[in-house]
Amino acid sequence: MSEPYILTPRIARVLPWLVAVAFFMQALDGTILNTALPSMAHSLNEDPLRMQAVVIAYLLTVALLIPASGWIADRFGTRRVFLFAILLFSLGSLFCALSPSLGELVLARVVQGLGGALMMPVGRLVILRVYPRSELVRVLSFVTIPGLLGPLAGPTLGGWLVEYASWHWIFLINLPVGLLGFLFAIRLMPDLRGATRSRFDGPGFLLFGGAMILITIALEGLGELHMPHVRVVLLLVGGLVLLTAYWLRALRIETPLFPPSLFQTRTFAVGVLGNLFARLGSGALPFLTPLLLQVGLGFTPAKAGMSMIPLAGMAMLIKPLAKPILDLCGYRRLLVGNTLLLGALIAGMGLIGQNTPYLWLLVHLGLLGAVNSLQFTAMNTLTLIDLRDDNASAGNSLLSVVMQLSIGLGVACAAALLGGFNADFEGAAADVLGAFQATFLSVGLMSMLAAAIFFQLSSDDGRSAQVAVPVTAQGGMTDH
Repeated sequence: MSEPYILTPRIARVLPWLVAVAFFMQALDGTILNTALPSMAHSLNEDPLRMQAVVIAYLLTVALLIPASGWIADRFGTRRVFLFAILLFSLGSLFCALSPSLGELVLARVVQGLGGALMMPVGRLVILRVYPRSELVRVLSFVTIPGLLGPLAGPTLGGWLVEYASWHWIFLINLPVGLLGFLFAIRLMPDLRGATRSRFDGPGFLLFGGAMILITIALEGLGELHMPHVRVVLLLVGGLVLLTAYWLRALRIETPLFPPSLFQTRTFAVGVLGNLFARLGSGALPFLTPLLLQVGLGFTPAKAGMSMIPLAGMAMLIKPLAKPILDLCGYRRLLVGNTLLLGALIAGMGLIGQNTPYLWLLVHLGLLGAVNSLQFTAMNTLTLIDLRDDNASAGNSLLSVVMQLSIGLGVACAAALLGGFNADFEGAAADVLGAFQATFLSVGLMSMLAAAIFFQLSSDDGRSAQVAVPVTAQGGMTDH
């Protein structure tokens, strides 16, 4: 175990910048890619409607490794793990830029995801451990600002890079930033370890991870991989069996990966399950919308990226209003109504066509961004608000995993629907645009069903605690 860490004034000033830059790299990478997918598909001789594996591979890798990130940092030290994470992320970015085929690009995204899954949780863990509680809110608020700027800059920057350079540069720009981060981390990142050597639930980790991989591959099999339905069913059943085995194991051991007792807190149970199903729709938006604009409507990459600005911009502007709205409406009324509205707006994207005024498209995307942001803030605050101190960390980790997995599953579901509708519409007039419209309608209706979960709240749930936008120790802002 390392000696107690003494935070010097110089490191206290600079350390948040280091973690903030790491967060910005991860947040930017999560959004800059979507606008470039059609150009990447053309370069790799692939169908633009079958590029979701590039997105899902990263999200799934991050989700699977988040539960182990804290244990890894305690075991090997925060400095060593953080440096290794930056190196992996940067190497993964280089491999992505050099990939000559879709398969190699997906493998490179897995390497990138391994780095991303360690970089932010470990950076956030250091912040939590070295700063006094009186400074924590200020430091964490500063660190999360880049996470909001990343989705704002990502689609626009990605569109411009693709149109005026090439898609390879969306990955290559990570290399100089990663090099600077690595050099600064050598000097500034504290080397902290856990006070006690905790035991990691390795079998539980393998069961849970295996279940998520099998379920995701099954959904991918309906879309990009075009697997026979028998194989898809076998994968789904296998994933559900592993998930059941994990749950039964968690009920009988003392230190499971995610304690089942978390679900005895009703607001947590409703919040996590609501997150899972509500994000299936909203998580697909960053993937579906740039494809609709470029493949369905014929926008250039730069115009498609610029068109995404209202979506991210309104998401930021609505943040200060989240607390007053929650105080006024309460969680039950807000989440039921907002979920239905969010689903209706997603379904409304299915009405966008060649004759839709561009201004109306921007207004629609702006409304979608505001409602989506309010939904995330309310869902995630509800999930964590009633947890006790002794299980807050595990609950927060599970929420982070569910968020990443639900976005990946949402992309897989949307891609499967898009592929299916595209086959149905093939040969008809405006077949690709029709497939997009049917997919948005289906995804919107699917999202509206999550309102039934939030309807199980009572009118007083969440009222006893102070409403705030929570910040996770595992993966950044919970609405990212």
